[in-house]
Amino acid sequence: MSDLDIQQLVEKETEQLIKDRRFLHMHPELSFEETNTYAYILEQLQQLKHFKIREHVGGKGLVATIKNGHGPSIALRADFDALPIQDQKEVEYQSQTDGVMHACGHDGHTSILLGVARILNAHVDNINGSVVLLFQFGEELAPGGAEPMTNDGALDGVDRVYGNHLWSPFEHGAVHSKYDALLASPDLFNITIQGKGGHGAHPDTAIDAIVAMATFITNIQTIVSRTVAPTSEAVVTVGKVKAGDAFNVISDQAFCTGTVRTFDPEIKALIRITIENELKGLSIAKGITYTFDYVNGYPAVINHNSCVDVIKRATKRAGLPFKEMEQVMIGEDFSYYLQHKPGAFFFTAEGNQSRGITAPHHHPLFDFDESAMNDALNIFLNILVEEGVL
Repeated sequence: MSDLDIQQLVEKETEQLIKDRRFLHMHPELSFEETNTYAYILEQLQQLKHFKIREHVGGKGLVATIKNGHGPSIALRADFDALPIQDQKEVEYQSQTDGVMHACGHDGHTSILLGVARILNAHVDNINGSVVLLFQFGEELAPGGAEPMTNDGALDGVDRVYGNHLWSPFEHGAVHSKYDALLASPDLFNITIQGKGGHGAHPDTAIDAIVAMATFITNIQTIVSRTVAPTSEAVVTVGKVKAGDAFNVISDQAFCTGTVRTFDPEIKALIRITIENELKGLSIAKGITYTFDYVNGYPAVINHNSCVDVIKRATKRAGLPFKEMEQVMIGEDFSYYLQHKPGAFFFTAEGNQSRGITAPHHHPLFDFDESAMNDALNIFLNILVEEGVL
């Protein structure tokens, strides 16, 4: 068991955590374009003499390893890309990049992991084993950065891997996770229906692509309620529809795009087949043709239960409540790490209603209670204690 006063070490990091986070928040970069963010992280890591750094892992990934003794090897992960959203917060650390902002907390994730690095570097003699810090690019945009980093050996020699996400729907001061399936697999579909255009006054001479698309969208709303078993989790959502140019013209073409969210690969396959069967039926009933593009998203995040136990014990050591949460239908490419190594993903609550920090993720007003970074840093360090590394 560690003889370090982790709470005190975390409190000493508070100022630097906020400094790092606000710098990154002011200078966000989109997925796969994180050149300056990469350089900032690298510069911080290069100041830590006990770390071995691998650059350009899988692309723009960084892997920093500290080793002492012969204990287990534990990996911790943070992502650092931003989103194409205009920052509308009126704060001193507002994004200075037009149309780009950290609207999901990745600036905080990166700052937390840099805090872990500084503390470990200062207390290398307390380490028994190795800690591998994964700084990952491109989480927000498929194919993501986790898979190429893993393929490039980011987890070589690692025994277990843990990831954290700051989470605004939960009021700050707690840690949330669950056993088994946690986050869904988020797929994408694009569909174009081709009909025959015509004058709005003579529908009998045309094949109305809008009517066909409307029928299709209505029909697929029954997939979850009437095709998928009630005990299985699934979502089918159409997020965008585009058709037509004038009020008196029957459109010859209609387009829609949407998402399918599942945990079970068999349910995913069933939904995909059912969507295409609906299109085939329309082609017979309405005389349309179509294109159907289905893109598989990240796999579902399935926690390893023994590692959730580690998170629960670490949370107790940190003096925070652990709350078992429901499954969430968002996607996360942390799933690729869990396909290679045992591990678990958890959420550190960071909302604060009293301070008006309530905007959801991917929103122009998104922000988080910066004290949550201390909580996540505390948990990460106590995970290392529970794993016997610290």
